[in-house]
Amino acid sequence: MVMRLLKSAVREAKTVRILLRAKKWRDPVTNESTELLADDLEAAVDSYRDNLAFIFEGRTTSYGELDEQANRFAHWALGEGLKAGDTVALFMENRPDYVAAWYGFSKVGVVTALVNANVTGEALVHSLKTVGPKLIITGTRQDRAMRSLEMVQIRQPVWTLGGEVGSPLAVELAAQSSERPDRSHRAHLTNADIGLYSYTSGTTGLPKAAKMSIARVRNMMRSFISPLEMGEKDRVYITLPLYHGTGGLCAVGIALYTGASILLREKFSASRFWNDCADFGVTTIVYIGELCRYLLNQPAHAKERKHKVRKGFGNGLRSEIWGEFKSRFKIPTMIEFYGSTEGNVKLMNFDGETGACGRIPPYAAKYFDHIAFVKVDPETERPLRAEDGHCIRAGRGETGEALGRIGDDMETRFEGYHDKRASEAKILRNVFEEGDAWFRTGDLMHLGDHGYIYFVDRLGDTYRWKGENVSTNEVADALAGVPGVETANVYGVPIPGADGKAGMASITTTGYLDYKDVLDKLSSRLPKYAVPVFIREQQEASTTTTFKYRKSDLVKDGFDPERAGENVWYFDPETGTYELVTPETYKKIASGGVKF
Repeated sequence: MVMRLLKSAVREAKTVRILLRAKKWRDPVTNESTELLADDLEAAVDSYRDNLAFIFEGRTTSYGELDEQANRFAHWALGEGLKAGDTVALFMENRPDYVAAWYGFSKVGVVTALVNANVTGEALVHSLKTVGPKLIITGTRQDRAMRSLEMVQIRQPVWTLGGEVGSPLAVELAAQSSERPDRSHRAHLTNADIGLYSYTSGTTGLPKAAKMSIARVRNMMRSFISPLEMGEKDRVYITLPLYHGTGGLCAVGIALYTGASILLREKFSASRFWNDCADFGVTTIVYIGELCRYLLNQPAHAKERKHKVRKGFGNGLRSEIWGEFKSRFKIPTMIEFYGSTEGNVKLMNFDGETGACGRIPPYAAKYFDHIAFVKVDPETERPLRAEDGHCIRAGRGETGEALGRIGDDMETRFEGYHDKRASEAKILRNVFEEGDAWFRTGDLMHLGDHGYIYFVDRLGDTYRWKGENVSTNEVADALAGVPGVETANVYGVPIPGADGKAGMASITTTGYLDYKDVLDKLSSRLPKYAVPVFIREQQEASTTTTFKYRKSDLVKDGFDPERAGENVWYFDPETGTYELVTPETYKKIASGGVKF
């Protein structure tokens, strides 16, 4: 009893200490402030000019060199006639120039749209048209996607750093001044102005451009400095895409704000992960749940415990592998968090409670009164309301959808999307009193003891797979373009041994389907992670009396062909083709024997 109380006291003291330090980082960021993101990073450069900012593919970039490259981007933008408030689309793979580009554009008030580097076809067109960029910048991996736009009128100039489609940008940048542009170009801006656009999948079926104020970007980049106790001797390993807030802003921020270094890779590799950590002196990792599971599925590695990694942060680390991951790889501190780019609900598990994505300590509840959890009808996915018409709060031990009260201050502001209709669709009104407005996260949370909060599942028309949010409508639209597919109902199903939910489509057909053609068509329109893992052939589509697709029964059937009573196909990672799910195959998949 005494030991339990002592441990609890130590835990609470640590939590309070972290919260107080975090407050010091967050307090200077207000909507009215004229201290901007570019000012923050220039101050960091002035403090750590000779420190290594990036290690990438055998090359190093100091803070001073990063700043000089950013200055070249800024001067080039001015030379192209861009001014504060204009938008540039950045469609590029991971590389130091990615950060240098948006940092440089921020110096002159130009807004950067961080386009998902995997999108192609209609999704890419939509992403570009939504924000109306003045020009588009690509890297070395986007030629195929850009060629998919050949039949579309893209009027904006395309510049490329190493690709074949577009005008070469490297020569133009080399001719620019490396001196900082005059601050007058951004002097009229405040933190309430838009700093970046970041894309997110939603119920509309295509990527939505979330507005990110300068204040929001600054806060994201500062959020994990205190919990991780970052300093200039740290080295952060980033294998997540830089167009994502977690890797591209949160992880970049904890390094660049503190003088630390970033070991950057273009993409994650399980086989070289521990070599990198050991050989480059990594102290801090950033993860998504699937990354952790990939590492656990690997054979024992000679360096998996011979490294300096002592801390990590991210989201999606499930409770069933949490302890095993920390123990096997000898990483004492894992900071799990919950949040979305556009939302106003932010949670963090400061003290490492297994499985929790956040915590609202009872003694600090008044500081989190802008976050609420309400009961939801599992069929309609709408919040349940009491006789007075107001929503019913979920209590301890219950599951509810997380909501964030919408207001004008830093904690409660909902900046929305570029599309106003999409923004309005995320707002729930008259929740607890007449006239109030709350942001719907679309995520279900379980409220545990001592204020711990556990992620349960997503509502609506998205599911999470391979660390990405996948829109069911976008996948259904792609299937509708396949000859022979009559209707397509898309949803996510769990697979033993995998995080998130695998994509599954129940389709009706007008005749014989060539599944090689199906795969080719889907791969040309969708990112790899969005191509359905399973396809079920139905004789008749499952719909309600109002002709809306039913999903709950299909999800229950899953990919079991005997339960479905129909053919189910799966994407075989070994053959790279769709194959029929046989009873034997089903047993193998259901036992975790197939690694998707």
